[in-house]
Parts: sequence; structure tokens; C-alpha cells
Amino acid sequence: MHILVLNGPNLNLLGVREPEHYGTQTYADLTAMIAQEAESLGITAECRQTNHEGTLVDWIQEARGTADGIVINPAAYTHTSVAILDAVKAVQIPTVEVHISDPDTRDEFRKISYIRAACIGTVKGKGLPGYLEAMRTLKAYLDTRTT
Repeated sequence: MHILVLNGPNLNLLGVREPEHYGTQTYADLTAMIAQEAESLGITAECRQTNHEGTLVDWIQEARGTADGIVINPAAYTHTSVAILDAVKAVQIPTVEVHISDPDTRDEFRKISYIRAACIGTVKGKGLPGYLEAMRTLKAYLDTRTT
């Protein structure tokens, strides 16, 4: 089982950007946590980060036939990108949305998630461990589809 973990804009600045919302751990810390969790789950996980909306769309489309599931933190594009929503809907790959902070407790505009409509679940407000929960949610979902 192969999971693609996609991260949107500014997540490369974890540990520096607004630590009161995103904590002090770095993007390298996040990818290490994901690799360790993938190993314990007996799956592979590939992490990618970009600051460009079109690149996220390209990666989602390229996942057809190569990824069994997607964990995605579209970051700011969560609240603006119909293109990312359409890409996830088009590829029909089970996807879990994840957010480090809880957008529902922040600015009003952050309460809107376009991608949520195409996801099997959302994990929010649990810090970096939320990614691990998202991976477990996705694996459990995929396991039920193959048994």
C-alpha cells in the first residue's frame, strides 16, 4: 500500500511560521514522523511539499495508478482552490484532509474547505500527529476495500 502525503504552501516553514498555531517542529521532523508511522503500518509513504497550486494538481493527477491513497494538507489552498477539489474528485483516490491547527477556531475565511467535499475524512487541530491519524484512517479505509 502506497500513500502520497501532499503539503501546500508555507508548510516548508514549519517551526518558524506562527509557532503558536503550527508548533516548533520542522518539516523535516514531520517527514521523519510520517516515515516511522508508515513503517509501523507496513506501508510506504511519499511526502511532497510545494508552494504552487498547479503543482499540487499535477501531483494529484499523477497519483492515478501509483498511489492507493492521499493525505493532503492544502494549507491556504484549502479555502480557495476548486482546482484541487476537482483534481481529487477526478482521480477518485481515497483522500484524507489534514490540518495542523483547527481552521474552525481561527479566521472566518479559514472555516471554508473546498476539498472536504471530496475527502473520506478530515483531521484538524491535532498538530503534526494529526498526519499520523490521517494515515491510520486512510489505511483502515483501504483495508476494508480490499477484504
